[in-house]
Amino acid sequence: MPTPAQPRTPWATWFNHLQGSPLVSLGFALALLIVVGLGGISLYNAFYGTSQVNFNHALLGGTAGFLATALGAVMAVALRNVSQRAQDIMLGFAAGMMLAASSFSLILPGLEAARGITHSGPWAAATVVTGLGLGVLLMLGLDKFTPHEHESVGRQGPHSERISRVWLFVLAITLHNLPEGMAIGVSFASGDMNVGLPLTTAIAIQDIPECLAIALALRATGLSAFKAMLVAIGSGLMEPLGALVGLGISSGFAIAYPLSMGLAAGAMIFVVSHEVIPETHRNGHQTSATLGLMGGFAVMMFLDTALG
Repeated sequence: MPTPAQPRTPWATWFNHLQGSPLVSLGFALALLIVVGLGGISLYNAFYGTSQVNFNHALLGGTAGFLATALGAVMAVALRNVSQRAQDIMLGFAAGMMLAASSFSLILPGLEAARGITHSGPWAAATVVTGLGLGVLLMLGLDKFTPHEHESVGRQGPHSERISRVWLFVLAITLHNLPEGMAIGVSFASGDMNVGLPLTTAIAIQDIPECLAIALALRATGLSAFKAMLVAIGSGLMEPLGALVGLGISSGFAIAYPLSMGLAAGAMIFVVSHEVIPETHRNGHQTSATLGLMGGFAVMMFLDTALG
């Protein structure tokens, strides 16, 4: 009688992926090292290279963004018994918001910031495009190395696919919140409240409907209302951290700001195309989901341009 195959451990699965895709593995490792390195340098500058007053203002501004994110997530708990069609529409709406945020909150401001640093259009574009590439490599590596096997379902089973899709989505949203927090930190770097306060207010107002849509989209991927709320709130913790990073890079490695904006945009666009849109088309509600995407794009574009 043949011996039943033993389920692979996550480490064994990751090692097999590493052997099978060395270029993806190398790119993933490079992107991860750059992200960790830039974050470490920026946080060091924030703690030791800035005034205590500016530090406190940046931290309070980032905390305000987090609280607004939490408010939007809590509002999602009140909505119950959501149909599959409504879930696909909400997920499409979140996808549209992510695409608009990538364009109007990340890529365009990133190009403007990079142009101010490099004083060159081509170099500014190259900086943001490099960030886009790093974001794609980061998400491609995470997609490759996220375990897609489940003991009871088997390789590439629906349950494990759903888990992988949820966490890629969560990570993309978390990465998106980091540059928002960085923008808050940069705005307080000069100590001018007339710059920092309006920007922080605009980002906080935008965070409420944005996180509401994100929490509802997380529910559409299979999480309970309470877990979706907790995950959405957790993603908002990147805003106070991002505020300190932004404060730090304004006192040191300034090119990290547009680079990180490109990285977050690349990560979000990858996840929308690779995971979110296909998920909204799995249940026969393609038209409704597409209309939801267009609605989310329009709402986010309005929030970014009218309040930014």
